[in-house]
Amino acid sequence: MTIFIASLFLPHTVNFHVEEPRNRRSTSSRASKAVIESAAESVPPAPNGVSLFEKQNGTKNAGLTPGATTGHECIFSSDIPKDEHNNTGYPFPSTGEVNLLTGSEAHSPAWGSTKALLQPKPQTAFSPSPSILKHQDPIVPTKDSGREKTLGEPDPTHLLPVDVRIDHSRKVSFSRAEWTIETAEQGNGGLRNAVRSATDAGHMEDKIWVGTLGMPTDALAPQTRTIIAERLRDEYGSLTVYVSDGDFDGHYTHFCKTILWPVFHYQIPDNPKSKAYEDHSWIYYVKINQAFAEKIAKNWKRGDSIWVQDYHLLLVPAMLRKLLPDAQIGFFLHIAFPSSEVFRCLAPRKELLEGILGANLIGFQTDEYCRHFLQTCSRILSVEATNEGLQLEDRFVNVATFPIGIDPTSWDKRRKAADVEQWIKTISERYEGKRLIVSRDKIDQVRGIRQKLLSYELFLNTYPEWRDQVVLIQVATSTTEQPELEATISDIAMRINSTHSTLAHQPLVFLKQDLAFPQYLALISVADALMITSLREGMNLTSHEFVYCQDGKYGPKNYGSLILSEFTGSASVFGNHALLVNPWDYRQCAEAIYTALSRSEDERQQVWTELHRAVLQNSTANWVKSFSETLSRVWNEQSSREIMAVPRLSVTRLEEKYHQSNRRLIIVDYEGTLASWGSPKSIIITTPQRAITALSELTEDPKNIVYVMSSRMPEEMERLFRRVAGLGLIAENGCFVREPHAEEWLKLTDQAHTDAWKDGVSHILEYFQQRAEGSWVEQRHCSLMFHYGSAEDRGAAARLASECAGHINDACANQGIHALLIEGALVVEPVDTNKASAAELVWRYCLERSQKEEELAPPDFLLVIGDSRDDEPVFRWANKLQGAEAVDYSMTVTLGSRSTEAKATVTQGVTSVLSCLEKLVVPPS
Repeated sequence: MTIFIASLFLPHTVNFHVEEPRNRRSTSSRASKAVIESAAESVPPAPNGVSLFEKQNGTKNAGLTPGATTGHECIFSSDIPKDEHNNTGYPFPSTGEVNLLTGSEAHSPAWGSTKALLQPKPQTAFSPSPSILKHQDPIVPTKDSGREKTLGEPDPTHLLPVDVRIDHSRKVSFSRAEWTIETAEQGNGGLRNAVRSATDAGHMEDKIWVGTLGMPTDALAPQTRTIIAERLRDEYGSLTVYVSDGDFDGHYTHFCKTILWPVFHYQIPDNPKSKAYEDHSWIYYVKINQAFAEKIAKNWKRGDSIWVQDYHLLLVPAMLRKLLPDAQIGFFLHIAFPSSEVFRCLAPRKELLEGILGANLIGFQTDEYCRHFLQTCSRILSVEATNEGLQLEDRFVNVATFPIGIDPTSWDKRRKAADVEQWIKTISERYEGKRLIVSRDKIDQVRGIRQKLLSYELFLNTYPEWRDQVVLIQVATSTTEQPELEATISDIAMRINSTHSTLAHQPLVFLKQDLAFPQYLALISVADALMITSLREGMNLTSHEFVYCQDGKYGPKNYGSLILSEFTGSASVFGNHALLVNPWDYRQCAEAIYTALSRSEDERQQVWTELHRAVLQNSTANWVKSFSETLSRVWNEQSSREIMAVPRLSVTRLEEKYHQSNRRLIIVDYEGTLASWGSPKSIIITTPQRAITALSELTEDPKNIVYVMSSRMPEEMERLFRRVAGLGLIAENGCFVREPHAEEWLKLTDQAHTDAWKDGVSHILEYFQQRAEGSWVEQRHCSLMFHYGSAEDRGAAARLASECAGHINDACANQGIHALLIEGALVVEPVDTNKASAAELVWRYCLERSQKEEELAPPDFLLVIGDSRDDEPVFRWANKLQGAEAVDYSMTVTLGSRSTEAKATVTQGVTSVLSCLEKLVVPPS
């Protein structure tokens, strides 16, 4: 079985090798310098250029912390090449941006060293029109889109510093240049580490990556593209998805990063400066997703598994389901999933949800994200949400939690290196006698650097005795300039150092640069604490890396404390063993710093032991194994319930088993099964004579025990079946049971509990009922029903019912009730009491009678017939009973064509059920 791993970027990309003539090199250098100098005044500085920190500090020393009086930054200075735009001007994320999705940034033991790559520049570039009246106009290629870019050609929109800038002094044909396959820097590092570790462990031998090259490809000749794709397929197990430069820009820059990323992190992209129009970039998002789906479908074989990764490809599962109805499809979201109130702000909200629901299994990092997704689908799509997943009209989709982690084996190998040991020694000597707090974040609105610095400043002001003993080393990386945020951070940093620095001590070291991997390993190994204040983050693997490196094997045994934002996915992994903080609560964050620094060694070691155990339990290998096994299991379960997998009922076989049995238990649903659905408001409630006759003939046979189940109240059931002697009844979906020949009803719920929740829920239902003209609320003994099927605007009423269900399930989660959407109504009923629990009671009653009366044999024949979603628990119970407790034959039957756990189906509705029951009572010939 092959596993297709679909991610926006492949783990490998292409590096072109072009020799430059010697007589042109000096001209090239002068031209590049002239271009940079002329554009410097009008173009914001590139990430490696002079930053706002340097400007405000009035120094030419790159990266010097604002307000600094000492040279703490010097020990970290190194020539680390940057890849802000992969040296192409193409709108790629850097390693820091993409790995932010899973926590860890560029630092990954599985990755090669960062280096400049020579790749084509994009042939088309565009941005939305500032006028919403024109933003749907087609893209007009730039005047240079039809020719190859020349080396050294001015490109002020993507200005790069001299040391990493591609030299554009002459025309280059990339189609004729030599090239090599290189490890790609952009991409999801956590995912790649997980796949690599699983492959090394033998858990994922046959896999194929599916993704883009992460570089512009319009400039490449078709033959070159084909050769590159063939080599990647044959030697690296990768399928290359080629898309136009303009389509990729619209998909990634203008929809993923401008629309989806902010919304998923609780930042609605709707401000006066925003030019983000969703329908402008939506068409490109659809095109890229379709390209992925078609590439996978073309190479898929029966038995293969497909794993779709992250928010770039939300539509791919449904597109694949349409192309490959029987495929085993899993989807995993590496970032946070917002609450329904935030997600509903997206214009294509239904399309995005329906796209994800094409999968068999949907995975999230935390239970919170799972709950948000289930609630969002329930409210927006009006589908039934359960703890296991979502019940759609034609199938079930499982939803589960799979927290991703790090690969301890790779980290152990890398920590043994001599360069790491040397850096540990250097940093330890430089900060001897100091307590180090470290942080490493990307400069953007969601990482909470501003909140962290303000909290640290409050700590220094509150606890002056620590001013000369503690140093916060903040590593800040950036891929896009955010001058307002950087200016704010710079002001805070300058104020901290100006106020609290001395000639010998600098309390804040702000490194606006990335670190080499050995430096990073050494820093988190010697630190006394790690501080993460993300305002919202999918996981945050930096915290896992810090905990793992604090074991003292290759550095001092600090057993450092972890200060972690409660809004990260890792907070659910570490729980209260981490110092969980609200980043906006500066006082709480300051107190967490004090706690981290003042703990005793025994306490630090005890807490670290629990953190370390959590890291090992959530390793990358466990993530792959858990997701793979769960996907296989749920696919098999769902396949057995598919419409095509449920056979037609063999009435002949049923008759044969019926007459061979010694004692029979028959449970049949009422409305929709024995009789067509009628109005609950009907004053005169009658049961069709044919149904009465069939039931009477069945109950006359002493071998038969017959029950009818319904959502109606007990008194209604008595009136409906008063003419059938010896009939057992189950009312209100299992809340009441009356045995055959009995007069009294057995209540399976606690009346005090019912009274406790009904009053509050009634007010909620009445509120929504008043907003839906023509709807009404029905009061039952143990449940409530909001009927909206006869509302004047049924569509609006259905949306209100979905919203109402979500509200009740949220507010009453601890009261043992839930709200379920059924056809034309919303029912609120107890969680633990249903038709299955009533059927279980009936079964036990039958066994007890057979034990008391020796002439009565226990039932060896079980038949359950139903037609709706609330009959599924009974089918599940009856199917498990097969072969147990002396049941030789168990048959579950549903009506119509739908996803079901029933073993058989009948297609002629009520008529088929009555005909079947009538044939059973006819003696065999």
